[in-house]
Amino acid sequence: MKRFLTLLLALFVLVAGPATAQQLRVGYVDMKQVLDNAPQVLAGREKLDLEFRPRNETIEFQERQVQSMEDRLNLGDLTEDARIRLDRELREMRRNVNRQKEDLRDELSFRRTEEVQKLEDQINLAVQEIARDNGYDLILSSPVVYADPSLDITQLILDQLKLEHEADKRERSQR
Repeated sequence: MKRFLTLLLALFVLVAGPATAQQLRVGYVDMKQVLDNAPQVLAGREKLDLEFRPRNETIEFQERQVQSMEDRLNLGDLTEDARIRLDRELREMRRNVNRQKEDLRDELSFRRTEEVQKLEDQINLAVQEIARDNGYDLILSSPVVYADPSLDITQLILDQLKLEHEADKRERSQR
């Protein structure tokens, strides 16, 4: 039995030795930071802002009209018929503005999600490239319970995405 335990221990040392000799290299990526600061995301936000700005400005104009109508109604100098007519028009306009705001919010949310999904592949490729180039065995992304700050490679990913974004801009300008 003693000989069996000694043999088992020796076998364990032979097998476990090389496994422990190789250090596992782990990195961590804060995806929220990447999605907040990647140049591709910032360019996408700018694109969405330009796309949705006219609708937003129209809604803001209509909100000013609603406020003006409310102010007029609060003056109390209208005839009963005029007050009823203005009140009805005001309620209809409020409903219309609220519906437009909700539609705009929903469409903007959908488009943001669409833009982020387009970037997921590019972000994943950047992470894989950084992992290969820097010898990482495992890359984790947020959310995680805890990651030591020394494992954080978020800035490397952002730098890689910046390089890719600049290369894409140069390529588009040459067309």
